[in-house]
Amino acid sequence: MKTADTMRRLEVIAIEPRGKTRYPPLLFVHGAFAAAWCWAEHFLPYFAERGFAAHAVSLRGHGLSQGRDHLDWHSIGSYVEDVTEVIGSLEGAPVLIGHSMGGMVVQKYLETAEVPAAVLMASVPPQGLFSSSLQLAISSPDLFRDLNSILQGGNASTEGLRQMLFAQPVDGDTLIHYHRLMQPESQRAIWDMALFDLPQRWRMKLPPLLVLGAELDALIPASFVTSTADYYGMQPEIFPGMGHGMMLEAGWETVAARVVEWLAATISARPSSR
Repeated sequence: MKTADTMRRLEVIAIEPRGKTRYPPLLFVHGAFAAAWCWAEHFLPYFAERGFAAHAVSLRGHGLSQGRDHLDWHSIGSYVEDVTEVIGSLEGAPVLIGHSMGGMVVQKYLETAEVPAAVLMASVPPQGLFSSSLQLAISSPDLFRDLNSILQGGNASTEGLRQMLFAQPVDGDTLIHYHRLMQPESQRAIWDMALFDLPQRWRMKLPPLLVLGAELDALIPASFVTSTADYYGMQPEIFPGMGHGMMLEAGWETVAARVVEWLAATISARPSSR
């Protein structure tokens, strides 16, 4: 059953599996300019059908969560507080799955608490956004301008959105649908990810970690995914022919299936408790 909890400060979209589950719950954390809707499109039902209690949070100022009027005040630390709040409402410590900015939020959360496992999908690397932003400005100046337009409260073109998220064909109606759902991002959070609040590995008790990337990602190139994996002593897995929006891109099932396979092998014997 799918539920959307908007009565409290944070929007949480959840789909529960049929019957009891032997797995810890999953908490999906979205990237910049998006909200919980990006997981509800495909991933939440997919994981619920396979026995996982699947939850996605809209971080403050995103989706139907409160705080849009003060968006630029929100820091990465604020988003970590949101994840902490949602985890407090779940039945057991969850597996955290973060995409792009959400991957940075997950890394910062791991400085404060333990989880059974974590998945980083096309995540902002622990070294920050500066290098990837510079590379994007040089290689795709039009796309870089579109990103800055969104950050300043404007709108990216539909073509800009396609370049940001997709490497494979996407039909016009779907692209317009996603374009309407995109939103500005906190400038403070962007600066935190660029320089001011980067992850500190020495503070983490690292859980089992799966690091995923996309071969044709224009925003977080595969080389930066590799640097993330190297930082944590892991091997990256790069999906060929895919763009940044790995949960929305054609072929998203391949990514979801890999996460399910990894989770089943990694946490199947673990109790669902704090």
